[in-house]
Amino acid sequence: MLIPSRYGHWVVSVLMTTYMAGLMTLAITLVNTGLDGGFPGRWGRSFLISWPIAFGLITLGRPLVLRLADKLIRH
Repeated sequence: MLIPSRYGHWVVSVLMTTYMAGLMTLAITLVNTGLDGGFPGRWGRSFLISWPIAFGLITLGRPLVLRLADKLIRH
């Protein structure tokens, strides 16, 4: 399935936030609560809370970050 290029910024936001929120909640949940039988549920709950926040922040902040990066990179 290929997604039209006009939705590229949404695809990048979904993939990036899924990756980051998934790994960060995995690490933080593991460090804070340990690995036991309830770990998958705690991690899943943490992910479901953090992913929409990460998506919103990336979606809103991406243009600003891109402009800042452009100013920091020598062309």
